[in-house]
Amino acid sequence: MALKGVPAKSLTQMYVTMQRIRIFEEKTADLITKKEIFCPCHLYTGQEAVAAGVCASLRKDDYVLSTHRSHGHFIAKGGDLKRLMAELYCRETGASKGRGGSMHIASTDCGLPGSSAIVGGTIPIAVGAALGFKSQNKDSIAVAFFGDGAACEGVFYESLNFASLKRLPVVFVCENNLYSTHMPISTILADTAIYKKAEVFGMPGVKVDGNDVIDVYKNAKKAIDNARRGGGPTLMECMTYRWRGHVGPNYDLDKGLRSEAELRCWMNKCPIRSLERLLLSNKILTEKAVARILKEAEEEVDGALKFAKESLRPPSNDSELVRYLFK
Repeated sequence: MALKGVPAKSLTQMYVTMQRIRIFEEKTADLITKKEIFCPCHLYTGQEAVAAGVCASLRKDDYVLSTHRSHGHFIAKGGDLKRLMAELYCRETGASKGRGGSMHIASTDCGLPGSSAIVGGTIPIAVGAALGFKSQNKDSIAVAFFGDGAACEGVFYESLNFASLKRLPVVFVCENNLYSTHMPISTILADTAIYKKAEVFGMPGVKVDGNDVIDVYKNAKKAIDNARRGGGPTLMECMTYRWRGHVGPNYDLDKGLRSEAELRCWMNKCPIRSLERLLLSNKILTEKAVARILKEAEEEVDGALKFAKESLRPPSNDSELVRYLFK
């Protein structure tokens, strides 16, 4: 069975992915509030459809380069929740061996070689990875995730130009959540239609409803398939909204940057609830199946938390760190 041209199996898997991201992020917010996690965390709550929709068409040998808001990308690409939680607790068993924290998640095991707190910092790295794939005659592709604020960085335009010039297998995914740190994007960019910036570089640019995982999936699959066939890069601008503040568990309402009415409006457009209603009404899932998925995700996150708390901290001596970095 297919719905809107998307196989039911794919829809169900994306729903599971989105729930796993949401439950992990909300648990993390609670742990930060309780002062159990101290490293700065930029939470992905509200943007789950973008990571799930894009990564659903990727293979394990494809690369994803992420940002400071990396948890959703890591989970959607198949990363281990235990290793993610352990990294937030800065433990040796973490994805980055407890040395990177939330903003520097890395795991070659699932095809996420790195994340960076530098705005736009991983965009050229994704282009370099794509150049490497092409040079080695591999049909793997690279995906660069970045926020709307990265469209202000010169490296964004340099990367688009080089990728188009060399027809590299890379997909640029801008997660436009309307705020660059604490500034509305409309106060930063003279032209806020980021997807249109692809036109001058001779590549496709598409604006996507980032809260509709089906819309994300269809456009991402088209871009990924095109890149894999040698058709070159695509720029996707996914319109979405982060529920939590720029960093940490709060909602930034106290800063006077956005209103509670705006936040509630976007919460009512919850990407997970929208997909859930669709799956239930079309009998792809039952209420019992939804309850089971939620229970399994909650148990997985609880297991990850237990694993993190029981894991050892990294060794403090420099020789161990050097041996890890240069092994």
